[in-house]
Amino acid sequence: MDFEFKSNDTFTKRLKAYGIHDFQSLLFFVKNLPYGRNTNREDLYLIISESKGTCSSKHAFLKAVAMENNFSEVKLMLGIYKMSEINTPKITPALSENNLNYIPEAHCYLKYKDERVDVTSATSDFARIKKDIMKEIEILPEQVSNFKVDFHKNYLKKWLTENEVNFTFEEVWEIREKCINNISL
Repeated sequence: MDFEFKSNDTFTKRLKAYGIHDFQSLLFFVKNLPYGRNTNREDLYLIISESKGTCSSKHAFLKAVAMENNFSEVKLMLGIYKMSEINTPKITPALSENNLNYIPEAHCYLKYKDERVDVTSATSDFARIKKDIMKEIEILPEQVSNFKVDFHKNYLKKWLTENEVNFTFEEVWEIREKCINNISL
């Protein structure tokens, strides 16, 4: 999954100014940026200017750069997976104190041919969540804000009903936020 940047569009032009001229170099650069929410979910370039990003912003930015360079083989994926203490150890306290084995979590990553690539953090490895994927769809970079959140919330509401979980949606969302905060530490 590598190509030289040939575009002079916005993101690619800015990356070249940073000395990043190919997709492999960009993947390495993004993977090593710290995990953290950006000040504006819709401004993908903030992962560079704020030097951090989430699974959504990092992978949407990468897909946008691939699109600018006419590299359509890279797909932006939205997966719902069973976020548990096994695949995400930092969330153990939040799950344990609420007697939950897992919470369905929305996660973005790239797909190239049959390979999934996760550059959320320097230690990210898609293999950790591969067997826990419950649903997977392809999305566009602009869908990582409102669409992703709505899709995730709707999935959680359905999961609560189908599995007779003894929490309200609001309670589960709050537990999930604690989990995300623990990941950020």
